[in-house]
Amino acid sequence: MFEDTITAVGTAPGESGIGIVRISGNLSIEILKSIFKGKKAKEVKDIPNRSMTYGHIIDKDRRIIDEVLVVIMKGPYSYTAEDVVEIHCHGGSLSIRKITEEVLKNGARLAEPGEFTKRAFLNGRIDLAQAEAVIDVITSKTDGGLDNALGQLEGLLSIQIKEIMENLITVITHIEASIDFPEHDIEELTTENVKSNTVIVLKKIEELLSTYDEGKIKREGLNTAIVGKPNVGKSSLLNILLKENRAIVTDIPGTTRDIIEEFLNLGGVLLKLIDTAGLRHTEDIVEKIGVERTKTAISKADLIIILLDVSKQLTKEDLDIIELTVDKDVIIVGNKTDLGIKEDLKDIEKHHNVKKLVFMSIKELKGIEELRKAIVDTVYEDNVVHHSSSLVSNIRHKNLLKKAKDSLDKALEAISENIPVDLISFDIKDAWRYLGEITGDAVEEDIINEIFSRFCIGK
Repeated sequence: MFEDTITAVGTAPGESGIGIVRISGNLSIEILKSIFKGKKAKEVKDIPNRSMTYGHIIDKDRRIIDEVLVVIMKGPYSYTAEDVVEIHCHGGSLSIRKITEEVLKNGARLAEPGEFTKRAFLNGRIDLAQAEAVIDVITSKTDGGLDNALGQLEGLLSIQIKEIMENLITVITHIEASIDFPEHDIEELTTENVKSNTVIVLKKIEELLSTYDEGKIKREGLNTAIVGKPNVGKSSLLNILLKENRAIVTDIPGTTRDIIEEFLNLGGVLLKLIDTAGLRHTEDIVEKIGVERTKTAISKADLIIILLDVSKQLTKEDLDIIELTVDKDVIIVGNKTDLGIKEDLKDIEKHHNVKKLVFMSIKELKGIEELRKAIVDTVYEDNVVHHSSSLVSNIRHKNLLKKAKDSLDKALEAISENIPVDLISFDIKDAWRYLGEITGDAVEEDIINEIFSRFCIGK
């Protein structure tokens, strides 16, 4: 439990119907007594736990600041496991600010980013993986991403991690027993036991790691770059997919000179669509910068949509673009079919990692649904769909799982080389510690601080 009491606004800035000021700490209820006047002079001590009570927030001169509803949630059964008070006021910035000022005057301090959730973690109400899931719930942009975040907030991933950690503790216990009781001559039996259990644990970790690609897509989206030479229809395609005029479209080559990024929820797949400048040789300084940014976008993209003009024969610029994306997952789009097809693109489809080939006429709005389907199919062909709410989606978790896997691989290698079992235990203990960093059972304070610094102030 913390000695001080914190406060923050729990709703987004700007005008809204409702604003919420949160208070957490051992002075929360005392502060409310100082600033709240209930209907019919109802005292704060008479407010039932977890019930809304109507009244007014007042200043030291007993002047009304705002009409409010307040709720008291006594610890340990609250978000932070401390006494928590929420003041639900009107959502005007002035009333929220004045209420917050009164709370501060009466003994609270402003919360740091993520401090409410940090207190929930440090007070033992949630573990670190659950705490990180809070941000994912807030920032989710697809149903799949939200479902996965809610599953992790409920502790589904943590349960699996802790089961693996318990298995490792069992392995370590066997090793320690063989060291402490050498007279029983159980080292050979211990080695076989350690090997079999380590293999089981390793498989579980590998199963979790195999969910990361899908989890990452649901959490962060798929970087999808639309590329092609100038005037082939890239910006028009972006506008059609988004169903809005986001990019400027003209007949003048080189109109798009900078990167345009927009998010699109397509069949449950979150795409970060990137409209790029046309790739061509140019002497224009500004356009050159755009071309270089396009090349950078290609290098970072998970999926490339290459637009080609099938009404004309392929040019060197087209072939250069195809060659530039040779190591990427690619969907080829043959545009301008309304002008006739002079290039069937079949040879290109076999050229490198082309996932789909779609013919379309952006002008006549033909082939749009085929492209949408091709994108979704490509995503799920490359990523086995896991019907689970505990996909690994956080890069920190992935890296720690990978480190744990590497440690267990080293342990198995050491067993195969007949290295003494007491030395093998160091690698297994390392694996346990890496997993403990996911749940917070074994994590440094600076890592905790860095994680919670990414949160918004009121959470």
